Amino acid sequence: MSDITRIGTGPRMSEAVIHNGTVYLAGQVGKPGGSVAEQTRDCLAEVDRILTAANSDKTRILSAQIWLADISTFAEMNAVWDTWVVPGHTPARATGESKLAAPDYLVEVIVVAAAG
Repeated sequence: MSDITRIGTGPRMSEAVIHNGTVYLAGQVGKPGGSVAEQTRDCLAEVDRILTAANSDKTRILSAQIWLADISTFAEMNAVWDTWVVPGHTPARATGESKLAAPDYLVEVIVVAAAG
């Protein structure tokens, strides 16, 4: 049986769970009230922080799901994403529109990565 490691465990969820060499991150949101670009930067900073805690990094991301409250902000989110991802290490990715947990959240990023 493989060990399961949890990072940032709270009463409802963990920030990340590591199992069989794979890191599963909970959805990350930015500070409410900011623009899509600001919230995307916040989300990605949290992804970096959690991956570091899991002994991984953004070059090891396998897949990403991005949820936007309004799909018309796709280009604004992508402008930030494109400067964050490492060329040659882009993950499989899907982006969709969804009502998020609170109206002030405009973007949520969920990633799965290989452990370091």
